[in-house]
Amino acid sequence: MEIIQSLHTAILITDLEQSEYFYSHILELKKTERPLKYPGIWYQIGNYQLHLIVAPTVPTDNQQEKWGQNPHIAFAVMDLEAIKKELTAKNYPFQASASGRPAIFIKDPDGNIIELNQFIE
Repeated sequence: MEIIQSLHTAILITDLEQSEYFYSHILELKKTERPLKYPGIWYQIGNYQLHLIVAPTVPTDNQQEKWGQNPHIAFAVMDLEAIKKELTAKNYPFQASASGRPAIFIKDPDGNIIELNQFIE
């Protein structure tokens, strides 16, 4: 077996409007066409998609104090320092990577953890 590309990640959300605000305005992701009938939103990130699926509840097993030690998805960003300033200006909490790497962790409205990692060529 040879896996050649990650196509998408699907995560559960409970409030479509609240999640759409977070992913569209806090993370500034771009929505893409979603040809399905059940509630949700899809976002396009390069050749990769993030699928948000509405569910009655979201299991959160995020028990570790350091957010990066919990299940999470990670995205590369061009300017991590600018994002930290923007999140601070919006009073949006984030946690620096405990490893010392140029990365931060944030949580969406349902507690799903997202890593934002400084892109290095």
